[in-house]
Amino acid sequence: MEKKLQGVPETMLIPLWARAEEAKQANPIIRDDIAAALVPRIDYDFSRFKGAWLTQVGVSVRTMLLDRAVCEFLQRRPGAVVINLGAGLDTRYERLKDDSIIYRWYDLDLPEAIVFRRQFFTESDENICISKSVFDESWFDDVETTGRPLLIIAEGLFMYFTEDEVAGLFKRMVSRLPDAEILLEMIAPLAVGKSRQHDSVSRIGSSAEFKWGIKDSRKIERWHEDIRFLEEWNYYDYHRKRWKWFGIIGRLPLIRPVLSNRIVHLEFV
Repeated sequence: MEKKLQGVPETMLIPLWARAEEAKQANPIIRDDIAAALVPRIDYDFSRFKGAWLTQVGVSVRTMLLDRAVCEFLQRRPGAVVINLGAGLDTRYERLKDDSIIYRWYDLDLPEAIVFRRQFFTESDENICISKSVFDESWFDDVETTGRPLLIIAEGLFMYFTEDEVAGLFKRMVSRLPDAEILLEMIAPLAVGKSRQHDSVSRIGSSAEFKWGIKDSRKIERWHEDIRFLEEWNYYDYHRKRWKWFGIIGRLPLIRPVLSNRIVHLEFV
C-alpha cells in the first residue's frame, strides 16, 4: 500500500495489529482471522508494536465485550440499524454476521480512513460506508433509521476529542437519533494527555492525543436529560491473568476509577 495514514486515522492500525497478534495465542481472548489475514497485506511496519502487550490485551478484551453486547442487542432488537463510528479497519460486521438476523450496518470514518478501508472490505446493501467526520452533522441524513431499533458503537474514538466536543455530539445525536442505545469506550482518566507514554500509540509518531476520560460514567447523563446510563464493563475484570501485575493494581478500589478502561452502555430515551 502506498497510501499513508497519519494522526488519528493511523491509530486504526493499532487494534488491527492487536487482534491479529491475539490470534497467535494458544487460548486467545478473541479470534479475528480477518485481521490476521489483513496485516501481511498492508505496507506498514507493524513490528514497531512488538512487546505492546497491554494494548494487545486491552483491545482483545474490549473486542470481546463489544462483540457480546452487540450480539445481545441484535438478538433483543431484531431488524436493527447499527452505526459504527470511527470504524477504521474494524471487522465486527464480517465476524458477527448472522444471516438469520436482519439488520443494516453503517461504518463511518474520515474520508482517508474509508478510502483505506475500501481496499479490503466490500460494501453491500446491508453494510454501507460513510466517508465523513463524526462531527459532520450531514451523516445523520445518510443513515436510514426510521422505525427501526438503533445501536451506535464508538470504539477507540472519543478519547481523541475534548469533553465539550463529545458532549456537543451527544446532544445532537439525542435530538436526531432518539431511542438509540450506544456502546462507547471510556479510557482511564489517568491516561488523558499521556499518549506519549502509551505502549502503542506512542510508537506511531503522530499527533494523536488522549483528550477525554472520566472517572464516573454517569456524569454523561448531565449532558442531556434524555441520556440514561445503563451499565459498564471494566476491562480488568476479564481475563485477569493476562493483565499480570497491572491488573492487580488497576483493580484496587482507590485506583480503579482513574486507571480503568471500560465499555459504557447508554440509551437515549
